[in-house]
Amino acid sequence: MIIESQLHFIEKIIEEDIKNGFSTKKIRFRFPPEPNGYLHIGHVKAIYLNFELGKKYNAPVNLRFDDTNPIGEKIKFIDSIKKDIKFLGFKWDQEYYASNYFQQLYEWAIELIKNNKAYVDNLPKNIIQIQRKTPFESGINSNYRNRSINENLYLFEKMKKGFFEEKTCVLRAKIDMSSSNMNMRDPIMYRILKKTHHRTKNKWCIYPTYDWTHGLCDYIEQISHSLCSLEFENRRPLYNWYLDQIVEKNKIRPKQIEFSRLNLNYSITSKRQIQFLINKKIIQSWKDPRICTISGLRHRGYTAIAIKNFIQKIGISKRNNIIDISLLKFKIREHLNKISTRVMVVLNPIKLIIDNYSSKKIEWVDAKNNPEDPKFGSRKIPFSKYLYIEKNDFLEKKRKEFFRLSIGCEVRLKNAYIIKANSTIKNSNGEIIEVHCTYDPTSKSGKEKKSQTKRKIKSTLHWVSIQHSIPIKIHIYKSLFLIKKIDKNFNKYINLKSTDKNFNKYINPKSIDKIIAYAEPFLHKAKKGDHFQFQRIGYFYVTTTNKYNKKLIFHKTVSIKDQWKKINDNNKKN
Repeated sequence: MIIESQLHFIEKIIEEDIKNGFSTKKIRFRFPPEPNGYLHIGHVKAIYLNFELGKKYNAPVNLRFDDTNPIGEKIKFIDSIKKDIKFLGFKWDQEYYASNYFQQLYEWAIELIKNNKAYVDNLPKNIIQIQRKTPFESGINSNYRNRSINENLYLFEKMKKGFFEEKTCVLRAKIDMSSSNMNMRDPIMYRILKKTHHRTKNKWCIYPTYDWTHGLCDYIEQISHSLCSLEFENRRPLYNWYLDQIVEKNKIRPKQIEFSRLNLNYSITSKRQIQFLINKKIIQSWKDPRICTISGLRHRGYTAIAIKNFIQKIGISKRNNIIDISLLKFKIREHLNKISTRVMVVLNPIKLIIDNYSSKKIEWVDAKNNPEDPKFGSRKIPFSKYLYIEKNDFLEKKRKEFFRLSIGCEVRLKNAYIIKANSTIKNSNGEIIEVHCTYDPTSKSGKEKKSQTKRKIKSTLHWVSIQHSIPIKIHIYKSLFLIKKIDKNFNKYINLKSTDKNFNKYINPKSIDKIIAYAEPFLHKAKKGDHFQFQRIGYFYVTTTNKYNKKLIFHKTVSIKDQWKKINDNNKKN
């Protein structure tokens, strides 16, 4: 039994259709990306929605590439889209292309012309836009709107055969130039583009618009429920008008349903904006870990499970809002906490010397690989007289609220002993280069006497033995953008020939930091695809510089600190 309150609004629509006699065997969904860029986090919502509904209703989900514009469409984008869907753990039923249907779409366009519902217009694009006016006034009919059917058929055929140059004429639907819905004011169905298509090559020089193609492709594939983002809501009347012209009574008529987009603060999902950043060399590629493409997130160490958990958490609704990116980080942190091996790595080292520990002694201390799961087992870590600790874990003169190491104070070294700082050695610039301390031999972690466990040690530090440490390359990422909401003003920079100085207010110049850190020897075993928690620092993902030299790089996925919990706690207080 399905509980109504647990259904989102799209499921309620489908359930109502089933109650009214629509067969569950006829339910079919599709995911229709345009192959002109990589998929981003916003697409995940559409992917998740369609494929999860497919699972729920045991219905097929088609992957259809809406390749109606040869400009910018590339095979590499098709390959990346398929790779991303597979990464998310979904499997499509059939793979289709809008270009499969170019001939059928062309024939239907001819039928509209014959029914006096489409015409060839020679007006320039800007004049067409001017004549459409505004929603508050009637549009102006084109001088070419009343051409005869035969003339329109003749001209459309010449368009198809390449007699006309680009931008000299278009095919428009003849609907209603006084409609309050601007999409119904004689929309363009075909335009001339003398460009090579990635599949049809140079067979066509006229290409259907997205609006003409979308609903008809759904109809050809017999999609029952066509799920679109909310910006297509005011295009639904046009979607239905086109279907009205060609639908046969004995076939399924697709139903368009709109849901809210996924928008994240401090990030962009527009392909046009991402391409702009690539062109300006602000980011390296569509796979850059600083942007929220699926490839970028994967390259940074985000897991499919965490991304899907994030989508499930925000839910499906019709209300547009901006999601705080800290929720996405919370979900990846939540998952990585379960699957990551704990290790100790020092990013910004300062030398620590234990004066009362023998320089000839090497001790191997026990450490759990993941306290969350005993199946991860444990490992041995070398402990010695000379160690690295984080520079910011030491303060010569203790301050209030500073509970880490300072002169005269005690801390515990993770998995090892309690130490006390006694003195420092500085260089000629007055910078501390060594911290000298003593350790308590009776305080070994896990083997303390009862009297030792009562000592109030407020801080535990991570460390590595200098002698046994291994240098590793680390990339640390911060937000690419300095502002929370990427407003519409961003778009004006895309049209500039060179980057305006004011554009810099958007970009964080310190969004990536490449450093050499020092790790415990366990990371000799690290391989591409591994996830680690660098204790007290964050979660890191192992990748390689490229497929040729295969040198390991550790990408910081997310920090240990949980901003989402802080935000939630503050909201509850307010």
